[in-house]
Amino acid sequence: MEDLFRKYSKKLQRVETNFVRSIMDDINWNARLIGIKGARGVGKTTLLLQYMKLNFSDNLEESLYVSLDAYGFKEGTLVDLADDFVRNGGKYLFLDEVHKYRNWAQELKNIYDDHAELKVVFTGSSLLEILNARADLSRRAIVYHMQGLSFREYLEMETGQKFDKVSLEDILNNHLKIATQINGKLKPFQYFERYLKYGYYPFYKEDPDLYEQRLEEVIAMMLEIELPLLRGVDLGFVPKIKQLLAIISESVPFIPNVSNLSDKIGLNRATLMAYLHYLEEVGLTINLQKEAKGSVKLQKPAKIYLENTNLMFALSPSKANIGNVRETFFANQLGFKHKLSHHEKTDFFVNDFYSFEIGGKDKSIKQIQGVENSFIAADAIEYGFQNKIPLWLFGFLY
Repeated sequence: MEDLFRKYSKKLQRVETNFVRSIMDDINWNARLIGIKGARGVGKTTLLLQYMKLNFSDNLEESLYVSLDAYGFKEGTLVDLADDFVRNGGKYLFLDEVHKYRNWAQELKNIYDDHAELKVVFTGSSLLEILNARADLSRRAIVYHMQGLSFREYLEMETGQKFDKVSLEDILNNHLKIATQINGKLKPFQYFERYLKYGYYPFYKEDPDLYEQRLEEVIAMMLEIELPLLRGVDLGFVPKIKQLLAIISESVPFIPNVSNLSDKIGLNRATLMAYLHYLEEVGLTINLQKEAKGSVKLQKPAKIYLENTNLMFALSPSKANIGNVRETFFANQLGFKHKLSHHEKTDFFVNDFYSFEIGGKDKSIKQIQGVENSFIAADAIEYGFQNKIPLWLFGFLY
């Protein structure tokens, strides 16, 4: 325990709190059991440490941060740790990377049931299965999903200026007013292209020259460790999956032909469909469905995008298609809080109500004429007009 407190204290000393992700205000920190899941690299660990530094610096003994792949923790169980912590007056336990611990769900249930005075916050991979039939954490844990930086958050990190989140309805109804206010503070296009290439993962700030290399390592960890460990993906197929991701990044966008892909990768249809589903689960792709009926895992996606534009430039730095980049940005920023599906006449159907066509500044509203509740999200414009809205403005949704 002493060694864990020492490591925890050192981590708190190093973490900075000059910029804090907005999700911190969305979390109900008073709940007894909180889960935060998200793809590798989006900043879950930093969020925990920042919260602890802001709230427990004057009374460290009541809180403890432990990474479940830490060397000093391997000798005991999670239940033993919680028991010992509570006996020593502990009240707030923060557990990082619970997916690294084999029996995490059952032991968290036992801790929840045995220690009513203890509050536990845990983080894990996007593949974290909270609906665990045996442990039944779904009745106990409040789970939040964490995504990479929005364009709004990136601007705050870069400039130090604060910008309010804007709802989708506000953008659709008041986009000219909102864009005018933002343009009065800065020029979005001074930052937008950089965000698309290397502004999604918060670690870009640490060493910009090594960002691409670190992002490649993140991708490799997802494919070579998380998918085999948590979904049983055969390591022998990882090179083929990497090839598939590169193809997606270069497409306009990628419309999967399952039969051709099955032959090319050497997988039967059912296994390939499962792998496509796993890529979305782990946070590497966005699979756009025609309709969300039945098991998504068994459906062929209408289109497949990489999860964010930074992945596109990491996998195909010189071949990223601009049309695909625009659609990927839109899908990433909208898909975090809204339902996206395929639309026969436009690029996206949002919340089963709004239709969106994505394009450049010359994209004409003629393309959405006759389509109810339809809009154009146009790149390379500072201000919109009527149903034509600046694409970058959708980066203020979260």
